[in-house]
Amino acid sequence: MSRSSITINEDVLGKLIEIGIALSATRRLEDLLDKITTEARKLTYSDAASLYLVEDGGLRFAVSQNESLKLGANEAASRAFASRIIAISAESIVGYAVLTKEVELVEDAYAIASDKPYHHNKAFDQANNYRTQSIMTVPMLDVDNAVIGVLQLINHLSVDNEVIPYPEAAVPLVKALASQAAVAVKSAQLSKELKAVQYDTIIRLSTAAEFRDNETAKHVQRVGLYCKTIAEQLGLPGDEQEAIHISSPMHDIGKIGIPDAILLKPGRFTPEERKVMETHTQIGARIMEGSRSQLIETCKSIALSHHEKFDGTGYPFGLKGEAIPLVGRIVAVADVFDAVCSKRVYKEAVPFEDVLPIIRTGAGQHFDPACVEAFFKGLPAIRTIFHDLQD
Repeated sequence: MSRSSITINEDVLGKLIEIGIALSATRRLEDLLDKITTEARKLTYSDAASLYLVEDGGLRFAVSQNESLKLGANEAASRAFASRIIAISAESIVGYAVLTKEVELVEDAYAIASDKPYHHNKAFDQANNYRTQSIMTVPMLDVDNAVIGVLQLINHLSVDNEVIPYPEAAVPLVKALASQAAVAVKSAQLSKELKAVQYDTIIRLSTAAEFRDNETAKHVQRVGLYCKTIAEQLGLPGDEQEAIHISSPMHDIGKIGIPDAILLKPGRFTPEERKVMETHTQIGARIMEGSRSQLIETCKSIALSHHEKFDGTGYPFGLKGEAIPLVGRIVAVADVFDAVCSKRVYKEAVPFEDVLPIIRTGAGQHFDPACVEAFFKGLPAIRTIFHDLQD
């Protein structure tokens, strides 16, 4: 029989420590889940792996990777499985691992011992012409010994690249990895919950300001999602996409300091009124002043810079090109697009398709050309957001 590729030595233990450090440094939950699955698969020489999270009394299929099928560590692959929920039951291997809190080894998924209550679902294999053979299923236990997820490793590859059973000697190694992963996942989940609370608070504060000039909560939500789409198309890291999504709704918070006589005026502003109106950028920045939160600092930057123009003709400082913070350049495109598409006290809404040439021709003048290009690359998502979040 072929020899296992897993060797427990100082190098492997050193690698486990490196993995633990890398996991603790990964803040975004989706990135963390991918990293856990990837590193576990590499550490155990597994052809495939899946990760499940315990949610709402069931197991959510969060990540799936398969080297043979080229199903990789990326969000697109994971999203294909994200809606699948498995009941926590002894009839499935992963459910059994949750209930027993023990590592479960299966030599051949198609020849499971009759005394086991679970069975292997062959649907995936049949649909993809794949053969699941050896399986190691590992519950992820938090510090309170509660199962928060399950890591399932599939088809252990020998030194000769043949599929063989997982060795018992590998169990402590994988349990150690699962323990590190559980701590990191719990931390990331708490961080995600905190961000959700922050976003909810920001939306409520932003809406309070927008209500003063007859705009709606849907406006700030649309702008936030447009910004996230543009950031994604620009290739920004996931945490930066989240930051601008959460922060951008605060872009006009400074309007709370503008007198109603100006803010609600249905006609054109006089030059003096225009100057007062433009101070909302600096008022917004002052509201955010002095915080040690990076998120609030991003809100401040957006509030201050989203009316700057790429050609230097904007306000309040007349910044030009890349001297304008990137978050401000992104919000400029999203805010103008939504403003033109929306009805205001002084104008009617312009149809969606008619606004697109306005954005396109503004590249290099009002807008950063790269942000405009990202906007159009993400147009299918922009269109969906626009139609789903109507006032």
